[in-house]
Amino acid sequence: MGRLIYAANVSLDGFIEDEAGALDWSVPDEDVHAFWNEHERHIGTSLYGRRMYETMRVWESDDWLTNAPPVVREFAGIWRDTDKVVYSASLTDVSSARTRIERQFEPAAVRRLKEASVSDLSIGGAQIAGEAFRHGLVDECVLLLCPVIVGGGKPALPSGVRLDLELLDHRRFGNGVVYVRHAVRYPS
Repeated sequence: MGRLIYAANVSLDGFIEDEAGALDWSVPDEDVHAFWNEHERHIGTSLYGRRMYETMRVWESDDWLTNAPPVVREFAGIWRDTDKVVYSASLTDVSSARTRIERQFEPAAVRRLKEASVSDLSIGGAQIAGEAFRHGLVDECVLLLCPVIVGGGKPALPSGVRLDLELLDHRRFGNGVVYVRHAVRYPS
């Protein structure tokens, strides 16, 4: 059975994007990118909301990767080798391989997907991850806390949900980013 892992770059004040929707403050350096590569290498299926998918699908094309560092080009290959499920009522088609659209988030279907999976799954996008937290589906949180306060934007974690966490791992990167990995403990 696969674990469902919520993973995100997060500002110190708890946002995954700033008030303008920008993510430029979370662009990883080479060490952090290598960390994400290793993390994503163990993911068999990624679950995305529409906006997160639209952000991530840039990895499908090699056009912009010509002069990119090897660690960045490696991530593109890892992303392409992962199955992707996009939850969207408005998206009419996808522009990446190994990708399918689901019109709505069905907790029972995600549970079955986890049970049938031989590798871990990731969930990306604050809104869709919030639904997964609310339905008791997220097994772990992997957060990279970026040394920046953005003052507002899209919260990384859902409001109205209280969960106990158990610290499983942590690390400090040279650029000030701090990695924390927690197991989610749902009430019985």
